[in-house]
Amino acid sequence: MSRRPLVLASASPRRVDLLHGAGFDFEIIVPQVEEAHDAALSPEQLTIENARRKACAISLIKPGALVIGADTLVYVDGEPLGKPADMNEALTMVRRLSGRAHEVCTGVAFACDGRVERELHVITHVIFKPLNDAVILDYHSKVNPLDKAGAYGIQEHTEMLLERMEGSFTNVVGLPVDEVAAALRELSAADPAP
Repeated sequence: MSRRPLVLASASPRRVDLLHGAGFDFEIIVPQVEEAHDAALSPEQLTIENARRKACAISLIKPGALVIGADTLVYVDGEPLGKPADMNEALTMVRRLSGRAHEVCTGVAFACDGRVERELHVITHVIFKPLNDAVILDYHSKVNPLDKAGAYGIQEHTEMLLERMEGSFTNVVGLPVDEVAAALRELSAADPAP
């Protein structure tokens, strides 16, 4: 059975690194879509909706390819935290996460020829240490928070922020690799390179 070409619909270098690290060969095409920001939707619904928009948009311009779209959001008190607009908002976001638990939800959609073939979501529970402004500002001097949901990247200088985590680490980075790899195998799209 011939494998379909695989496309990642994402500008995220972290998703690219994770999928390459899992051994998959794929093309990268960045979707130009309007993301949904409906706070009435659950974390699963909102991230899957955005993943679906990205995957379907690219699948229409790459006939026959299987396209992966993904969206990651940080949730605290049931409210989504996207990417901060500026450094002040980044500081405010991490202050909110200080000393408490939050959830990171990634929705993933797999589409071909404009039709979604599979959807999944993964939620990881993350608990931050109590953080003062000096620690947060020091962290933000080391890690650019402006391209990251919740204004932090779990893969960089984690020891400054993280108390503990329950669930998928790669999900918090931006792509739940184990679940995505399993879905790709089932969809007969791709096997990781040896």
